[in-house]
Amino acid sequence: MERLILNELIEWKNSEYRKPLILKGVRQVGKTWILKEFGKRYYKNVAYFNFDENEELKGLFETTKDVKRILENLTMVNGMPIDKGSTLIIFDEIQECNKALNTLKYFEENAQGYHIACAGSLLGITLSKPASFPVGKVEFLTIYPMTFTEFLLASGDSKLVEYMKSIDKIEHIPEIFFNPLSEKLKMYFITGGMPESVRAWAEKKDVSRVQTVLKNILESYERDFAKHSETKDIPKLNLIWSSIPSQLARENKKFIYSAVKDGARAREYEDALTWLKDAGMVHKIFRLTKPGLPISAYDDLTAFKLYMVDIGLLRRLSLLDPVAFNEGNRLFTEFKGAITENFVLQGLVNKYEATPRYWTSDGRAEVDYIIQRGNDIIPIEVKSDENVTSRSLSLYSEKYERETKVRLRFSLKNLKKDGNLINIPLFMVDYMDKLIDM
Repeated sequence: MERLILNELIEWKNSEYRKPLILKGVRQVGKTWILKEFGKRYYKNVAYFNFDENEELKGLFETTKDVKRILENLTMVNGMPIDKGSTLIIFDEIQECNKALNTLKYFEENAQGYHIACAGSLLGITLSKPASFPVGKVEFLTIYPMTFTEFLLASGDSKLVEYMKSIDKIEHIPEIFFNPLSEKLKMYFITGGMPESVRAWAEKKDVSRVQTVLKNILESYERDFAKHSETKDIPKLNLIWSSIPSQLARENKKFIYSAVKDGARAREYEDALTWLKDAGMVHKIFRLTKPGLPISAYDDLTAFKLYMVDIGLLRRLSLLDPVAFNEGNRLFTEFKGAITENFVLQGLVNKYEATPRYWTSDGRAEVDYIIQRGNDIIPIEVKSDENVTSRSLSLYSEKYERETKVRLRFSLKNLKKDGNLINIPLFMVDYMDKLIDM
């Protein structure tokens, strides 16, 4: 499978300012696979060390911080030379060894010719002991679930990808491309972007296997609740996690603690919710009080929505059967369009450093997402079908006319520009930057 993050890994490899790299991401998102694939394609050798599988590796970092000595010991364990520049050293599950995490700063200071890439869960890196963390001595990359573009490439639909890349003006997309892309998007809503789920579909076209894979991932996440969190928080984590579909099925998707459990209050569940966010399992989207720079300065911290890291996992947790694939646009409209909103959010989180927000106005209007793109603030509306009638974007632009250079609407309708409003087909979320530039 092609992962577009390879381009960023190549930039890291070729950078004269290269530092040890930590690749972060939620569990089972493909961190180990992409580092091994990167090493296989662009290095002479790969030296792979897994601190979770091989407990004895930790002993190599217990008694010394001398990188020369550590490299000699790693070479003996590897059974092959570890050469500067031509060997990629992979430290997998590095959060399991705080001493190794700490040693990265000495590799940066004293062994700059060696290429070291580490894989670690978001949760493990976040919870690492502060004294162990090599502040300023490492670089970070975050890997997210596979995008729709990556799904198409994995499914053998590279011609559809090439077509979308070739679009150089905002105009009607011919049906010969529009219809297949819409149908493929339905399948992506079923598989989501977790690599094992995509692989199950791409190799065998086996929906039942997709269902099993997603169920297993959800269960592994729930096991992490017990493994990594405090005992008192485990029931709260389970309650919040299982409540997400019902939270999103409401007309007003603002997260309500009482929907988790009768009488629940924010202060009782705040730690558990932060745990889920730090683990990368959920996206927490605050309400924006007004469009100012930076957008983080205008958060209403009392109002937020909670979405999942992946739409396939959201669909599976919601127990929405894949048979909905054959029921018109039901996949897009189910749960008040929440799966569609989650899909667009995944595309936004992948692109922009600032987390998206949402905006409301006295119950009269709600704009699904507000993003900060450079110094521009862009409102985004998500429509889960072809009915795009809505006053929300208009009310927003009337209220903030000076701040609104461009408005975006994602829907099942064709590509079109109307004044400063661009209607973008849902399947083109990966190309929104290019369309804005046009």
